[in-house]
Amino acid sequence: MNLLVLRPAIGGEATAERARARGHVCTVAPLFQYRPLPWAPPSVPPQAILMTSAAAARLGGDGLAFYRNLPLYAVGLATATAAKAAGFEDVTTGRSDVRAVLDNLAHQGIDNVLHLAGRDRIEVTDTPIRIDRIPVYAANAVDILPEPALSALDQNAIVLLHSPRAARLFAALLDDAGRNRQDLRIACFSTAVADAAGTGWAGVAIAMQPTDDALFAAAAMLCDQDMTKCGSRDDDRVG
Repeated sequence: MNLLVLRPAIGGEATAERARARGHVCTVAPLFQYRPLPWAPPSVPPQAILMTSAAAARLGGDGLAFYRNLPLYAVGLATATAAKAAGFEDVTTGRSDVRAVLDNLAHQGIDNVLHLAGRDRIEVTDTPIRIDRIPVYAANAVDILPEPALSALDQNAIVLLHSPRAARLFAALLDDAGRNRQDLRIACFSTAVADAAGTGWAGVAIAMQPTDDALFAAAAMLCDQDMTKCGSRDDDRVG
């Protein structure tokens, strides 16, 4: 398959490496640039840490050291892997979305968590758990689609969308560039990502789990629907 990854550099390159290891052609054209933010601990000590992005673990800075002894609940394998690399040992990986992770927290009897997050994020408010949300990084958006992205789209690349914010931005920048959605196929990390991308695409597939492997499998489904844009079937295998 020919894939286009729009994630910021660190995560995007990791996704690309996984794709290339499976024999796929992959272009990385980040729509966001990450930068760390200064932050201070909340006034109420948490019982656990919540992370919904690997960037929080990579860019959280020295303040993470105060919480490495606490259980950490991560959304997605990439976030869990980054948290372990940052020194957290008791890491639980949620295979679905943040709502499922919060339900698990409540089931474990945890009612006070610290969510180390990005400045731009989706808020979950209807939960009995006290959540102190602290932004530890920002993701600054680009103004136009990067040239590598345009070139990949010209080569019928399937677009991999990892977040609702990226989906909304990609759709807007695509419209600004005068590109037709009806010519493009998108593989989305979740239903929320697909909803944020809007309608009018040539094809939309949603990963069964929030992992790159599941996203590649979703992209392969799009290839199955239109083999003329994907090459031989052998090229589309995942795993």
